[in-house]
Parts: sequence; C-alpha cells; structure tokens
Amino acid sequence: MAKTDDTQREEDLIAKYKKRLEKEFSEKPGSERGRDFSTNYLDFKKEFMPKHLTLYEELCNKSEKLLKVVPDKKKSVELNELIGLCHLNVTPAGTLSFAILSFLAVFVSLSLIGFVVFRELFFVAYALIISALVMYALIKLPEFFANNWRLKASNQMVQSIFFIATYMRHTSNLELAIMFASDHLAPPLSLDLKKVLWDVETEKYDSIKESLDNYLQTWEKWNTEFIEAFHLIEGSLMESSEDRRLTMVDKALDVMLEETYEKMLRYAHELKGPVTMLYMLGIILPILGLVILPLVGTFMAKDKPYTVALYIALIYNITIPLLIYYLGKIVLSKRPTGYGESDISEDNPELKRYKNATFKIGKSEIMVSPLLIALLVGAALVLVGLMPALAQLFLSRDALMKNHDSPNIITDFLFDYKVVNGKLTGPYGLVSAVLSILIPLGIGLGIGIYYSIKSRRVIKIRDSTKQLEDEFASSLFQLGNRLGDGLPAEIAFGKVAEVTKDSTTGEFFELVSINIRKKGMGLKQAIFDPVKGALVYFPSSVIESTMKVLVESARKGPKIASQAMINVSEYIKQIHRVNERLKDLMADIISDMKQQTHILAPAISGIVVGITSMIVTILSSLGDIFKTFTSQSGELTNYKFITEMFGYGIPTYYFQLIVGLYVVEIVYILTILTNGIENGADRLGEQDSLGKNMVRSSLIYGVISLIVIAIFNTIALIILSTLGTGF
Repeated sequence: MAKTDDTQREEDLIAKYKKRLEKEFSEKPGSERGRDFSTNYLDFKKEFMPKHLTLYEELCNKSEKLLKVVPDKKKSVELNELIGLCHLNVTPAGTLSFAILSFLAVFVSLSLIGFVVFRELFFVAYALIISALVMYALIKLPEFFANNWRLKASNQMVQSIFFIATYMRHTSNLELAIMFASDHLAPPLSLDLKKVLWDVETEKYDSIKESLDNYLQTWEKWNTEFIEAFHLIEGSLMESSEDRRLTMVDKALDVMLEETYEKMLRYAHELKGPVTMLYMLGIILPILGLVILPLVGTFMAKDKPYTVALYIALIYNITIPLLIYYLGKIVLSKRPTGYGESDISEDNPELKRYKNATFKIGKSEIMVSPLLIALLVGAALVLVGLMPALAQLFLSRDALMKNHDSPNIITDFLFDYKVVNGKLTGPYGLVSAVLSILIPLGIGLGIGIYYSIKSRRVIKIRDSTKQLEDEFASSLFQLGNRLGDGLPAEIAFGKVAEVTKDSTTGEFFELVSINIRKKGMGLKQAIFDPVKGALVYFPSSVIESTMKVLVESARKGPKIASQAMINVSEYIKQIHRVNERLKDLMADIISDMKQQTHILAPAISGIVVGITSMIVTILSSLGDIFKTFTSQSGELTNYKFITEMFGYGIPTYYFQLIVGLYVVEIVYILTILTNGIENGADRLGEQDSLGKNMVRSSLIYGVISLIVIAIFNTIALIILSTLGTGF
C-alpha cells in the first residue's frame, strides 16, 4: 500500500530530527568529532608547552642516552606522578641523569675558570658547593615544574567549576560541560581538561567519569575541594528530580568557594612565620652585613682588592638571591587554590600587538619591540658606567694614576688608580664611583621599561574588563528579568542598555543592541563576530562564556534563558565576594614585602654605598699621605704600619656595582614573590608590577646613592683638608 503524504512527511520529520540528535549527542570514541578533538588536544599541547619545558625534555632525553642513572622504585613513582602532572615526555631516569651530568659539567668548568684565572682554592670549594646545589635543584626541578603547574591550574579551579556548573544548569551533559570549560579556560587547566576528554576519545578509558576520576586523583594531596565539587557535579547526573539536580550543581560551586576561603585563611595565618624568616635571612641580615662590609673589605682587601670584591659578589649577587628565590618558592608552593587572573593576550591573540610600543608617523603606525627599547636605554647607561673600568684598555698608566706633583682635577677625580702589589688597581676616583651607579640603574631601568611597555596597555584593557565583570552581575540579573517577562533576547539587550547607560556594562549591551538593530546581525553574530562583535572590545572569558550560555539557553526559550542568566549573575557575585575577602586576608602579609621592595631595600643600600665611598676615599687618601710621609722621614714607622694594615680597600666603583646589582636582583625576586602570594600565577600582573617596581626602586637607589656619596665625600674632603692634603 502506498504511503499517504502525511505519513511520508511524518517519517521525513522523524528522520530529520534523528539525524540532528545523532549529530548533537553522538559522543562515541572513534567518531569524527573524537578524531578532531584528539588532533586539537595534540596541537594545543604542542602550541602551549613553554619553551623551557620543551628544552628540559630534550636535555633529559639526551642525558639518559649518555649516562643512564635509574632512581629507586619509590623515587620513580614520585617522579612519574610529577612528570605526568605537567605533561612532560621524560622518564625518571632522564631527570636524574641530567642532574648528575650537570653537576659534573658545572664543577669542572667553574673549578678550571676559578683556579686558572684567580689561582685560589676558594673558587674550587665554591664550585663544589654551587655544583652540588645545581644538582639538588635539578633533581627537584620536576617538583618545581609540577608546583608551578599546580599553582597556575589552582588559580583557575574556581573559574572552571563556574563554567561547568553554568553549562550543567541548562544541559545535563558532563562531557560537553568539560569541553565548554576547556574552551574558555587558559592553559594549563584547559590542557588538563582536554587531556581528560582525549583519554576517552582514544579509548584509554571507557567513560568520561572514569577518565575524570583518574585525573582528579592527581589533586588529592592539594585540592580536595576541587574533587568534592566535581563529585557533586557527577552526582547531579544521577538525580531524577530537576530541582535536586540543580541544587547539587549549585552546591558544587558553593563548596569550591567556601573551602577556598577557609584554606586561604589558614594559609594567611601560617604565612607570617615563613615570610619573617624570608625577611631575616634574605633581606635584613644581608643589608646589615652591607653596613660592616666597608670596614671588613678594607682589612681583607689591602693586597688583593679585586679578589675580595669577587668573594663579596659571589655571596651577594649569586648565593643570597638564589637562597631568597628558593625560600620564596617554598612559600608559594603551599599556596592553596585561589581565584586568579589570566593574561588576556593569551586568550585573545589580537591583543598581543598591544605588547609593543606604537609610534604614529603620519597615518601609519610603527610597532617597536619593547626589548629593543629596553636594550637601547639599558646598554647606553651601562656603557657610560663602564668607562672608568674600560679606561685601562685605552689609556696609559700615567694618565690613570693620581699625580701629586701636578694634580689634575679631571683625571684624579675620574680615575685615580693605585698600585697594589705591583698591579694597577682602581678606579678610586669620586667621579668613577658616581658613574658606576649608571650600571645597576641601566639594568634596572632596562628591565623595568621592557615589562612596563609590554604590560601597560594590556593591563589597562584587563582592568576595564574587570570593571565590566564587577558590574556584569547586576546587569545580568536585569537581563534575566527582561527575558523572564517573555521578551526575546534581541529586544532585552536594548532594554537593559537603556537602564544601564553611562556605565561600562551599558556600553557592552548597547554595542550588542546596535549590531542587532542597525547592522542586521543575529544575536550570536552581534556578540561573537570576530570583527564587529561586542566581545572584541570587551575581551573577558567570564563574559564570553556567559554569553555562550545565553545563546545556547535562548534556543530553549526565554524562560530557560532567564533562569540561566539569573543563576550566572549569582555565581559571579559569589566569586567576586570571595575574591575580595581573599585579598583582604593577604593585604597585611604582603604590605611589608611591598614596602621593602619599594623603599627600604634600595634606600638603605644607597646609604651604605655612600658611607663606603667616604671610608674608601679617606683610607685611600691617608694611604697616599702616609706613604709620602714615610718616604720623607724614616722615623715615621707607625704611619708605615698603618698603611700596610689598611691598604686602599675595595674601590667604591666595584663595591657600588655589587650592591646595586644586589638591589636589582632583590627587587626583582621580591616582586615575583609578592605577586605570587597575592594573586597566584598572574603573569600579566607580575609583568606590570615588575615594570613599576624596577623603575621606581632603581631610581630611588640611584638618587639616594648619588646624594649620599656627594654629602659624605664632601665631609671626607673637609676632614682630609685639615691634614694638609692639598685639597
């Protein structure tokens, strides 16, 4: 019997929707979407993996081929866990082999250089200590990488649960929710979630739950609230009642936020002890040591000032900074989950051009790399500062030394080299000491300018976006109410834009409304169009994900879209509230570190340099006076004894260089640690802080050093003039 037209249409309609359902909900391993996602994960991993991790992989694999050292079983299990956490393609044997080969290479090279050049056994012993520390650090490197990865991923955990819970409210599909979160999170947590999906697609695990539970085991030691939140989301899939399902989804985010706050509260209380130790061992004691170094250096350096200066440089410019950095990383490794910020230029590649300096010439724009500008400024200052030291290569011995018979104010104050043990030593001149300030100033300003240019415009865009996010919750609530009244989303945007005009959120909603009304775009295109979409001007992963939820839920009707927006509004308010409470907890702890970074360290160091300059000026001048008196009268043996006891001391030029570099290093390290404690792994915020702190602290140190050197050397000249020195 021939089919009737109605029956045929009914079958066609059923076939059509079957095909559509299969397309939307088919998630079987080996499907076309699965192969695409697998390729997407591999490409994403290759693109994201930092260069230093890729280099580390290559060095470990090559070291294993040269010298294979296999750790014991317990250590191998521990290393495998750490290696898997940060997606490294190495073996435990490779990491240990690389550490041992590095120990041998560093020890042999440093020992040969130190002994051949300086002929001092001290450098051999120091090379042994440094080599042992390098080997220990490289053995711990997988743990360091894993902690760094954990810190970055932990900062995104609240946001990841927010994305998953938001998606699960309107579509109860765990795999699609995880995919939604992985698409809207920045690395590294996005890579972890893509790996969870990839393991299902490649049939390593039979289900998304099995793959997810295996991944969550890696966080068992650090973030139990993250595991608990995911288990609640998994449990919501088993609920037959829609109300109970939604209650469990909401509970997941509540658990994440509350546990995060409680753990951060404990961390803030426990942080006082380690931070105090960091102050004392890394900052207070070294700076107090700087106060007595001028006198110690004067006694020790009478025969070999360059060697003693090198001893001090090894301690202050290598050993102490490494110690502070290591202690700081231990403090950071214990930081619990937070709600951190991301570098929006990584989420939106179009913003990377704002990391360059832009110059307008006519109608065209020229973009210059900040590295080039920083190198030009830094190199110019450093070269001028190196002039007194490089003068030995171009000027004669007589031109460099102070001539008492025919004094020359330019050469005497500029160079003033002395003869110590038959070797030309210096410069001891006042102008040389002043010029040496330009070297740490050039390095500090160069680093500061580089990070300032690189982050300045991007951080402004992020700050304006954060302002939008702060206002967004209330606007979403209004949008949800308009949708609840039965208005289509296209009209609701215009209504909310009228109410919220003259605000950042009003601008966003107005842009969407204009795109719909005047440019004839659909809702999705008005928001997400890569050229004219509203998100182009407001790059925010939170807003982007919220709008994607809106577009998805709007297909199911205004009522569902309304409820979705109201719930997202509440989520954002909760996250913002907890984030502000966390900042309050950290405020007292980090205020001292910021004060130390901004003012105290550079100011105290500058004063010490000025005092040293006065002491060295007096002692070097007294040495010349005593030698003159001794040569004129054989009875002044006491003066000769004093001359031999004191010598000329370490030239202020090199002492200032050591202290100045120490200030640059300590400010750099403290800025990284302060930002890490306050914000977690916020690379953009770290670059912005480095840009500000390096410029500010370098200038404070340079200005104070210059003023104190001028004042104390004036005092020294007055004292010497009373002895009839001829000044």
